[in-house]
Amino acid sequence: MEWKPLPVGIDDFEKIVTGDYFYVDKTLFIKELLDMKGEVNLFTRPRRFGKTLNMGMLRYFFEGNPENVSRIFQGLNIMDAGEKYLDHMGKYPVIMISLKSMKQPSYELAFEMLKKALKGEFQRHWQLVSDSGRLTDADQKRYLRLRDLEGTEADYADALKFLSECLCRCTGRKTVILIDEYDVPLENAYFSGFYDRMTDTIRSLFESALKTNESLEFAVVTGCLRISRESIFTGLNNLKIMSVTSQACGEYFGFTPEEVRRMLDFYGLTEDYETVRQWYEGYQFGNAEVYNPWSVINYVDSCRLNKNSLPKPYWSNASSNNIVRTLVEKADFSVKQEIEDLIEGKTIIKPIHEDITYEDMDSTQDNLWNFLFFTGYLKKIQEHQEEETIYMEMAIPNREVRYIYKNTVLRWFEKKVEQKELSPLYESILCGDTEKMGKILSENLMETISFYDYQESYYRGFLAGMLKNIGNYIVLSNRESGNGRPDILLKYPSVRGKAVILEIKVSKTYQGLEAKCQEALRQIEEQKYEEALRQEGYSQILKYGVAFYRKECMVKK
Repeated sequence: MEWKPLPVGIDDFEKIVTGDYFYVDKTLFIKELLDMKGEVNLFTRPRRFGKTLNMGMLRYFFEGNPENVSRIFQGLNIMDAGEKYLDHMGKYPVIMISLKSMKQPSYELAFEMLKKALKGEFQRHWQLVSDSGRLTDADQKRYLRLRDLEGTEADYADALKFLSECLCRCTGRKTVILIDEYDVPLENAYFSGFYDRMTDTIRSLFESALKTNESLEFAVVTGCLRISRESIFTGLNNLKIMSVTSQACGEYFGFTPEEVRRMLDFYGLTEDYETVRQWYEGYQFGNAEVYNPWSVINYVDSCRLNKNSLPKPYWSNASSNNIVRTLVEKADFSVKQEIEDLIEGKTIIKPIHEDITYEDMDSTQDNLWNFLFFTGYLKKIQEHQEEETIYMEMAIPNREVRYIYKNTVLRWFEKKVEQKELSPLYESILCGDTEKMGKILSENLMETISFYDYQESYYRGFLAGMLKNIGNYIVLSNRESGNGRPDILLKYPSVRGKAVILEIKVSKTYQGLEAKCQEALRQIEEQKYEEALRQEGYSQILKYGVAFYRKECMVKK
């Protein structure tokens, strides 16, 4: 078979299908959309799951010269769907606007990006509108103001509706409106502190275009979250919502197992299927089992250059992890335990409700779990209903997302340690106060989140992190145990100062802590860890056996 390049980072539909890139055919989404006959259709999926590419596909199908549309879609599945669907090819004027660039730190800058996004569509349709000669002088002046970024606030409030009316008047056909990543400006505004103002702007733009707009044929809106009707879609009774829990269209966003197998076979990577499954599968959209398409494409592309390429967390670098960070930072003791359970591979059960706003995120921990589920950081295992409430059993989808949790926890812990006053711990270590050492370490363990199932490596990392800012001392942490070096070594730069040996053991019971401390101390003596220090010239050497049992610590010297 002829080799094809992979469309890494390319979401221009025409470029992919006519440029002979490898394309996973999702064109039957058009058929399903037409069969649904929804006037305003909202599809919510996690970031990087093919929403923008599908929106581009819709634009190219419904807009333009039918002959050109046939050329673009030649050989794709929709061309065999029947005349009932092909009759819609090139039949409508299309407005397509993406809000995914509205990530600025202030409302003013974000609004400028909205103006530029709108300008693009007014510019794109100007020739058609101008040639028709059907606009009044007043409408043409307003059109040009919006095209040239000179519109008033009132001009922008219902700019989408105005453009759809202009196109309908000039072509004699109703307009298809496509709005991609509608909730990006809302998420950004929430985390940047101007949520209410941005909500008012988006609501005005959407309401006018999507509610009682006689120039509208139908609309498709995509985003990550379903924002409650009260927040954005007020009074929009014609809204049809397809979320990750809906049965419809599950297979059109993301890759199915069969599609992934075909891709791997095509590139000679059949043996990598299990690796790809562990790292990038695990999502359940309706009845469809789905892989993360962004990560699969990036992984296969990396293997093109190196067949032994290792899997990486591509998605974590391409999407905002603000919501996971918020969960970790605000976690109480029970939530920390739930995060530990999830990272270990266990499940949690939470009530699920889809009508939420970003303002609701912090109001309860349950809302945060909802956000994590709908944004792709948790997957559905099963669901059940108790009276009016639906409960979802959830787990982390795959190794890629588990990496995001682990990385977020590590960064949070490092930040927390930097903010802590740990001089009492440092003093107790240098003065030999083992009781105080054990107490402070136990207190800090209670605040941490473990993701190594309480293995020795976890405690070694924890203790090294706590000692990172000791100041005036060199901290040497031994990543591997059993190689003739102590777990952690503290050395004053001058041999006239102190050196500290810390050997770590893990107990299976609380009662076994003291015995494990003694075992650690024996190992220090038997392995002669202090010998190298004495050869360097150190004479003041403190030796500690540090034993852990879950969130408890005991120290002996």
